[in-house]
Amino acid sequence: MMANNKPGKHVAEINVTPLVDVMLVLLIIFMVSAPMMKEGMKVELPEVEARALETQSQDLIISINKDKTVDINGSTIDFERLGMILEQIREQRGVESVFLQADRSVSYGYVVEVMGMIRSTGLTKIGLVTQPPVKK
Repeated sequence: MMANNKPGKHVAEINVTPLVDVMLVLLIIFMVSAPMMKEGMKVELPEVEARALETQSQDLIISINKDKTVDINGSTIDFERLGMILEQIREQRGVESVFLQADRSVSYGYVVEVMGMIRSTGLTKIGLVTQPPVKK
């Protein structure tokens, strides 16, 4: 290319307009398609035997019974007082982790509510207690 119709002078500028156009189109495509990729597929998880975790005597075990009553190490607690009691236990004993076990008939939503209450007290290490599969 010649600039100003003078022989021997070349334009040293790169035209980035086509590049910007392509990048904007790609950006729009990814913005539209990304939320659609959150769809999942149904997966049946395998039952696995895992070794038991080593526990200490001062571990905090929170149980949710069939009737949605909450126990801390065997003592029944009102759900409304759970946060206050856990904060006191964390401060006095220096507990950092909690083991949560729930009856299988308790709704998932209620278990998540209890987990949220536990996390709000500063106890962020929550272990879910399960039972190994029954051998047939």
